[in-house]
Amino acid sequence: MNLLLPLLAAVATASPPVEAPSAPDVALAARVDRVLERAVAEGRVVGAVVVVARDGRIVHARAAGLADREAGRPMTVDTPFRLASMTKPVVSVAAMRLVEQGRLRLDDRVARWLPGFRPRLPDGSAPAITVHQLLTHTAGLGYGFQEPEDGPYHRLGVSDGLDGAGIDLDENLRRLAAAPLHFAPGAEWRYSLGIDVLGAVVERATGRSLPEAVAQLVTGPLDMRDTGFFAVDPAALAVPYADGAPVPVRMPADLAVPLPPEIGHAVRFAPGRASDRAAFPSGGGGMVGTAGDFVRLLETVRTGGGALLRPETVDAMRRDHVGAQAQTQGPGWGFGYGWGVLDDPAAAGSPQGRGTLQWGGAYGHNWFVDPVAGLSVVALTNTAFEGMSGAFPTEVRDAVYGTAP
Repeated sequence: MNLLLPLLAAVATASPPVEAPSAPDVALAARVDRVLERAVAEGRVVGAVVVVARDGRIVHARAAGLADREAGRPMTVDTPFRLASMTKPVVSVAAMRLVEQGRLRLDDRVARWLPGFRPRLPDGSAPAITVHQLLTHTAGLGYGFQEPEDGPYHRLGVSDGLDGAGIDLDENLRRLAAAPLHFAPGAEWRYSLGIDVLGAVVERATGRSLPEAVAQLVTGPLDMRDTGFFAVDPAALAVPYADGAPVPVRMPADLAVPLPPEIGHAVRFAPGRASDRAAFPSGGGGMVGTAGDFVRLLETVRTGGGALLRPETVDAMRRDHVGAQAQTQGPGWGFGYGWGVLDDPAAAGSPQGRGTLQWGGAYGHNWFVDPVAGLSVVALTNTAFEGMSGAFPTEVRDAVYGTAP
């Protein structure tokens, strides 16, 4: 199909290479396409891109629906998206490259790099937080979207990295450090602004801005040309929409979108942040990019690091450091460095293999890497939160494995 060709040409230069197939997987393509077409036809997502790589070859790439509904602009396989938390694996890989180079240590105290960042427990004590705890979300930090409107993060004006806070990173970290820790570092798991803090550590360790450091350490070496902290062509971005009835609603300049209760309260989005050069670079949610670029990153991880990371580093990143009892994505899931790790497929009710890596993004994304099956799958939508936590990602997963009911 003509939409497949541009992506294959772009991805084929990746390191490690992701090659064009001699023949697409027709049965898999038909299953995935049915999911895409049904989600668009039912008005659950406005537009989507799904890319499936197996054993280093793209076996299916498809765009469906609209990148801009009001303008009638179709979605294409190379449409760039606001990546939200898909930023986290990129910044985590950047940090691990610094660890390999001896410029950063996993047991470094964060205060070594950020002397003013010393958040306290409710009893007033200020325990040490390590780089390892930032990477694994065990530092005792949290997110404002997990709290009601009168919570401490909201009272202090802490930015989750997706809103238009109008402050720089140093100020956001100052506000974050003034909020009480949720628990003693290392005691529990809680999804958090830890990767935003890690982004500041990367800046200090490299002496560069986070966008410059990430370009040097990750996106440049992997030739992820369309991925960065600022949209070079904002008009090309997929327009973001929020779940609505009867159809999703186009996001205005500032919108709080209610989350499913099991996840949190509401996420405040400021879509214009992607083209605002004054917005601070959020290591947890500030990048934009394409599905093809992200496949390059996933394939690098799946194949053991390529020329980017040593195999032992990738092994450490793919290991569960918190235990399945954390239920980071529900029963059976733990967490590594940058992503959820599937410990127990039966408990999770998943066809994915043990050791699968998975996460998503609040603008409507989901991805996974299954080393057992040799799969790297990226599903990007412009609809929050259906594309992240609705039925859509599960439908795509089951279509890939052929396990849909």
